[in-house]
Amino acid sequence: MIVLVGYVSIEGQTRKIAEAIAAEIEKHGHRALLFNVGEMVEYGVDHPQAAILCAPVHAGRYPDPFVGFVRREADWLKSIPTAFVSVSLLIRSELEEERQEAQDFAGSLFAETHWRPGMVHHAAGALRYSEYDFFKRWMMRRMAARERASIDVSQDHQFTDWTALATFTTEFLKAAVQ
Repeated sequence: MIVLVGYVSIEGQTRKIAEAIAAEIEKHGHRALLFNVGEMVEYGVDHPQAAILCAPVHAGRYPDPFVGFVRREADWLKSIPTAFVSVSLLIRSELEEERQEAQDFAGSLFAETHWRPGMVHHAAGALRYSEYDFFKRWMMRRMAARERASIDVSQDHQFTDWTALATFTTEFLKAAVQ
């Protein structure tokens, strides 16, 4: 089976997540087509039989190139098995209302694009202090302190649960093959 793994990444964590998904797909003997939908280039593939799309939440929404891709490809996405991986630091919050807010971002995307993937996974992202300017580093450090995450700005911190992501990918493949 050919599976398109489409993603948009702002600071690199969503790209790493998409790469891990592609590796898991290939580990199971399928072909993964890793595609950065933010580059806005045409893709020519032999009709993928499934797709897993990945996007980060920034400032309360998904990147415009990602939303545009889903809108343009909605008919095709509705015709095959699909999954969505939403990347947000809020999903690892200790506060239930913040975790619910992270889950609600995906629902807003689905309402806006009329796309309903068969499976959804919420993955925690990363604090990439090395990628931030002074203001964003200060803001993210304050948010991290509130969540009891690392505020050590001398290194980046990943919060993605790679085992849960691999399990999600495996479950999606099983469902897509049936």
